[in-house]
Amino acid sequence: MPTPHPVETSVNSARPGSVAARLLMLLCCVTLRAAAQTTPGAVTDPNLEFPTRLHTVQREGYTISALVTHHAAPRAFRHGVALFAGHPGILRLRVEDGALRFDLRGNFLVRSRRQWLDDDVLVAVVDAPSDQWAAFSQQWRETPRYGADIAALLTDISARYTVADWTFVGTSEGSISAYHAARMNPALARRLIETASVFSPSRNGPGLSDIDLGALPAATLWVHHEDDPCRYTAYRDAREFAAKSGKPLLTMRGGGPGRGAACEAYTAHGFVGVERDAVRAMLDWIRSGKIPTSAGN
Repeated sequence: MPTPHPVETSVNSARPGSVAARLLMLLCCVTLRAAAQTTPGAVTDPNLEFPTRLHTVQREGYTISALVTHHAAPRAFRHGVALFAGHPGILRLRVEDGALRFDLRGNFLVRSRRQWLDDDVLVAVVDAPSDQWAAFSQQWRETPRYGADIAALLTDISARYTVADWTFVGTSEGSISAYHAARMNPALARRLIETASVFSPSRNGPGLSDIDLGALPAATLWVHHEDDPCRYTAYRDAREFAAKSGKPLLTMRGGGPGRGAACEAYTAHGFVGVERDAVRAMLDWIRSGKIPTSAGN
């Protein structure tokens, strides 16, 4: 079994060059390197075979963080891919006992994040702002403050790693996060990809049912499994939204075997068994603008 790469942390604040900030960063990096090599079970996550960093930006009384993964040593990256996980969208990225901890490990985008990687691509799994960990509502994601938080986080990551452009990718309820974050940051979000999107209203909120399809960023791709069993993410709605928006739809087929309830991550709703096919097709679209009409097995 391969030895995982070091897990590091980066903390930026209003005074990123302060002595205290540098000392905190140094302490966390040293501690987490050891933790990544000695924590039981850490190597069972294949994503940790690649360099991984907790990147945190200090805001006014709260923080916003992302789990950053990339190939080899940090350098300039042509593409940054910002991933927005499904319900509840709260990863609770943190360090406990010297080890990096986070929730939603089974989410489609979180568990398959390594599939995006090559020498030109950096991946950032975006957490909810820390003051929203109790309730990260769909309606709150529409607010200007959320747009500003995402801009602050990704701009800081861009400066740290020299990222040329960003693609926002949401899945399930994360499609709502990605849509509003992209809508409010059109200069930052060069592209938007919506996978297994929540089209119908539910007790959690309106989903994408009331969005202005004309306000979608110029380059947008819908991705959906034709056998998605979740009532709020029906494939027929994906076809309708794609047609109304005038944006392409990539249909995934095959995969499995699935397990769990209809709207959970290890069913066709979470692209189980076709994760790599889905990611590679999306990555091809990012690079070329061309997609197959369907993919899978």
